[in-house]
Amino acid sequence: MTNAVAETHSGTTFQTLVEELTGEKLSACYQCGKCSAGCPVAYAMDLLPHQVLRLIQLGKKDKVLGSRTIRLCASCQTCTTRCPKEVDLARVMDALRELASREGRPTQEQDTLTFQKVFLNWVRRTGRLYEGGLVGEYKLRTGHFLQDLDAAPKMIGRLKKVPRRIKGQPAVEKIFRKCQER
Repeated sequence: MTNAVAETHSGTTFQTLVEELTGEKLSACYQCGKCSAGCPVAYAMDLLPHQVLRLIQLGKKDKVLGSRTIRLCASCQTCTTRCPKEVDLARVMDALRELASREGRPTQEQDTLTFQKVFLNWVRRTGRLYEGGLVGEYKLRTGHFLQDLDAAPKMIGRLKKVPRRIKGQPAVEKIFRKCQER
């Protein structure tokens, strides 16, 4: 089996799987590098965004799903807006994170993953972000109690004291439920 047609366990190629999850045509990427050149987080990545797309095209599932890059991507959409072929790379990165999570792949970026989960849990529960809860829950889950302590005095006055739900919170909850069902 060649790299270009490397298959996943289900018999479909990795590229096909990612394309089905995202609705993106990944073969459109011709490696211009504009996504990587504009990425504000590229300095910390082990693979640049255009390299991720190329590795998907080559069927290098383990290399892609094991990379730090998919966890570090900020989903800021800079790559997507710069792409001359209109490949939504931010959507692809979201799908790759989901695939890695489904497969239970360990990550070196565990704190990032914890932050994402805590953030989404607060949005699910209240329909908006509750910063005080986010900070507290994140610190409890990671054990980083003293990290950023110097910023605490400036932040305390800016944080809402009590979480408030938005009127449409049940609709937000429904969106989360539907996503989980998928």
